[in-house]
Amino acid sequence: MKPEELAQLTKFFRKTFESATISVRKRPQKTDSCEVYVGEEFIGVISKDEEDGELSYHFSMAILDIDLE
Repeated sequence: MKPEELAQLTKFFRKTFESATISVRKRPQKTDSCEVYVGEEFIGVISKDEEDGELSYHFSMAILDIDLE
């Protein structure tokens, strides 16, 4: 993804989740997805989907049962 997209997604996540520590970062050797961090902790992946002339982003986050305790 382009640096502008990473900046837009970071701004969106920070506003949506009211957290200045969220960042969206480039993935090594991948151009269709990026990683989401809270501080230095990885929390998920955003995939870019361009289909039928429309652009969307899909956020995927796994939550382990031990994290819920």
